[in-house]
Amino acid sequence: MAKNLLIVESPAKAKTIEGYLGKDFTVKSSYGHIRDLVKSEDAIDIAHNFEQKYEVPADKKQVVSDLKKLAKEADMVWLASDEDREGEAISWHLFETLGLKEANTKRIVFHEITKPAILRAIENPRKIDYNLVNAQQARRVLDRLVGFELSPVLWKKVKPSLSAGRVQSVAVRLIVDREREVNKFKSEAAFKIVAIFGKGKEAFKAELPERFAQQDDAEKFLQDCISADFDINSLETRPAKRSPAAPFTTSTLQQEASRKLGYSVSRTMQVAQKLYESGLITYMRTDSVNLSDTALNAAADEIVSAYGNKYHQQRKYKTKSAGAQEAHEAIRPTYFNQHSIDGDGSEKRLYDLIWKRAIASQMSEAQFEKTTAKIGISTRKEELVANGEVMKFDGFLKVYLESSDEEDEPQQDGENAMLPPLTKGQRLALQEMSATERFSRPPARYTEASLVKKLEELGIGRPSTYAPTISTIQNRGYVVKEEREGKQRAFRVLTLKSGNIVKEEKVENTGAEKGKLFPTDIGAVVNDFLVLYFKGIVDFNFTASVEKQFDEIAQGLKEWTDMIRTFYDPFHKDVESTIQTADKATGERELGVHPISGKKISVRIGRYGPFVQVGENATDAEPEKPLYASLRSGQSIETISIEDALELFKLPKKVGIFEDKDMTVAIGKFGPYVRHNSAFYSLPKGIDPLDLTEEQAIELILEKRKKDAEKLIKAFDEDPTVKILNGRWGPYIEFGKLNVKIPKDKDPLELTFEECKALAAIAEKEPKKGGKKFAKKK
Repeated sequence: MAKNLLIVESPAKAKTIEGYLGKDFTVKSSYGHIRDLVKSEDAIDIAHNFEQKYEVPADKKQVVSDLKKLAKEADMVWLASDEDREGEAISWHLFETLGLKEANTKRIVFHEITKPAILRAIENPRKIDYNLVNAQQARRVLDRLVGFELSPVLWKKVKPSLSAGRVQSVAVRLIVDREREVNKFKSEAAFKIVAIFGKGKEAFKAELPERFAQQDDAEKFLQDCISADFDINSLETRPAKRSPAAPFTTSTLQQEASRKLGYSVSRTMQVAQKLYESGLITYMRTDSVNLSDTALNAAADEIVSAYGNKYHQQRKYKTKSAGAQEAHEAIRPTYFNQHSIDGDGSEKRLYDLIWKRAIASQMSEAQFEKTTAKIGISTRKEELVANGEVMKFDGFLKVYLESSDEEDEPQQDGENAMLPPLTKGQRLALQEMSATERFSRPPARYTEASLVKKLEELGIGRPSTYAPTISTIQNRGYVVKEEREGKQRAFRVLTLKSGNIVKEEKVENTGAEKGKLFPTDIGAVVNDFLVLYFKGIVDFNFTASVEKQFDEIAQGLKEWTDMIRTFYDPFHKDVESTIQTADKATGERELGVHPISGKKISVRIGRYGPFVQVGENATDAEPEKPLYASLRSGQSIETISIEDALELFKLPKKVGIFEDKDMTVAIGKFGPYVRHNSAFYSLPKGIDPLDLTEEQAIELILEKRKKDAEKLIKAFDEDPTVKILNGRWGPYIEFGKLNVKIPKDKDPLELTFEECKALAAIAEKEPKKGGKKFAKKK
C-alpha cells in the first residue's frame, strides 16, 4: 500500500495527476461533494448558532467507505480539492467524514495540472483554511434558509410546488424588468441620410450626422442637394491604436464562448472543466486577469518565435473585482506552445479560444490611420462626414478580436472602410443619395452571456455561481431561452439619383430573437410577489452587499454566524407576517368586457398555468359558470390583448368529419390536440390550432394509428383495453390505465389474457414509489 493518499474531486483529474507522482502516491477521487445538509427542516439549528446536520447521500456511501479504508492505511492524506471556497469546503467535509487527524493531513492547492505545479504544491502544503470554509458555509446555510422558508410562502400565496433562491431571484428580476422595458418601449422613426460619391473603386460613402424626424424635412434635404456642389471642407488624418482584451476570467470566457461559439454558460463550464482536468488549461473558476511570470515568459517565447519581436508587448493586467483574491491566475493554456489539442470538437474550439485570447493579451497594439473627411453642401449649412480606416500594423489582430454583444452593431468610425485619395477643397461627384427610415430599438433582451455580465457588474454571484444560477432559473420554469420570429414592418426610402427623387416603401423583419431569455408568466408573478413582500431578497444592492460579506468572512474579518443572524431574524419576521397577511398572487389583469355577453374578461395564473376567463366565478346570484381558455405559446398575461383573448374562445372547434365521427381541435393542459372518437391526438409544434385543416387532422390521426400499430405486440378479444406494447424500455402490458412490467422469464408473445390480468392484480397491490416531497435542493 502506498504511503500517501491524495484525494481530488474528479476521476479525470486523478488520472492526470497519478501520472506525475511516483508509486508512493495513490490518487483517488471524491466525485465532488461527499456530504450535504440533510433534506429535512432540522438541517440547520437556528437556535444553536446555525449548527448544521449533514448526511452522506446514498450514492456516495461506497466512495466514502473506500476512502476511509485507504485513509486508515496511509501515513499521510493529501486533500487536493479545488482552490476556491467550495473546494476548501470539500476538503473540510473529507477531513470530518473520513475522521482524519491534523497530524497526518495536509491541504494542497494548484491552479494548473502540470507536473511542476503538483510537485510545487506538495512541497508547500498548508492546513485547511477555515475562513474560506466558513464563507462557503455561510453561503450554503443562507441559501438553504431562504429556500426552505420562502418556498412554502410561494406554495400558499402563488402556486404549489414553486421554489425560490437568493441569487436566482435577482437574476429573474433582471429578466422581468428588461422584458417590461421592451414591452413599454415606443419606437421612434427618423430618416438617415447616406450619400455615395465617385464611381467604381473610387466610390465611398458619407453620412449626415443628424437625422430627420419628418419625411418632409428629409425630402427637402434631398431636393436641396439636386443642384448642390459638394466640396471637401476639411480632411483630418490621425493615428489610432487598439489594445487586446485581458485574458479570460470565468465571466468573460462564458460571454465570449456564447458570442463566438454559441455555447450556453453551463456547456462552456462543462467543456472548460474537462480541459482543466486533462491538464490543458488553468483553473476555470476565477475572477483574476493575472498571468504568472512563467506564463508571461512562455507567451513571449511563443509570440517571438511565431511572429517576431515587433509582435510582442508584455502586459500585466490588474483585476478590478474586489473579491478576486481567491484565484491566482486568469484562464490560460497550460502550455503556450500547444496550439491545438486532441479531443472532441467542442473541446478543440474552446481551447483554441482560450489560447488565442491569452496569446493576444501579450501582443502589440494594432495600429491604424483614421481619416475623417467633412463634405460641404453649397445649398445647406450641414456637412456630410466620411470616415476611413487603414490598418498600418495588425499586432494582436493577427491572432484574435473580441466580439461584441450587439448583433447588428453599425460600423464604428468607418471600421474597415477605406477612403480613396482625397484632398481639401476637392469637388466631389454625387452618384446617389438616400434617406432611409430607421427605427429606434428597445433595450436588448438578455442572453445567458449578457446576464452573466450584468450580474458581475452588479457584484452579484461569484465565478462558481453563474452557471448554476442560469440553469436553475430555466429549470424552475421562471425563464425560458428561445427563438422568436419577428414581425414585418414597412419603412420608407427616398432615393436621389440623376436629379430625380424616387419614393419607395419596403418591408423588413423586426424583433426576431435568437437564444434570448424571456420571463414566463409564473416567473413574473413570483418576481412581483417577492418585490412586494421581500424587497431585500431581490434588491441588487442588498444581494451585492451579502457577497461582500462572504468575502469578508473569507478574509477572516467577519464572524459568519453573526452575519447570518443579522440577515435571518428580520427575514424570518417577513416570512411569518407575509403568510398571515399577504393576498394570493395571480397576476390578474382585467382586459375589458365581452362584446356580446357584456361579461368581464380577465387573465391570470392558475394551478395549470395562465388562462383567460369570461364572467365571474359562479355564485347563488350568478349561477352560470365562467368560460376558461388557456393561453397559447408565446402569449403572456402582461401583454395579451382583448382581441387575442377572444380568439382563444374560438376553440374547441369542429374541423371536419372522419369515419362518420367529428374531429374537434382544442387546447388542453398539455397543449393543442384533436379529439376524434374519444381518442386524443397532439398537434405538432408549428401548427396553429385555429388554422388546422380537415386534411391535416386526418393525417395526424392516421400517423398516430400507424405508430400505435407498430408499438402493438399483442391484443386480446376478451378486453380491447388490454394490450402488450413495445415501449421505450421494452415490452409492457397496458391494462386499462395501468402500465405493468413483464417479468424477464416471460415471453410477451406467449402471455395469455389471464396471465396479464394476474400480473396487473399484483402490480396494483404493490406500494407506490416516492416518499415525502421536499423543497428543491438549492
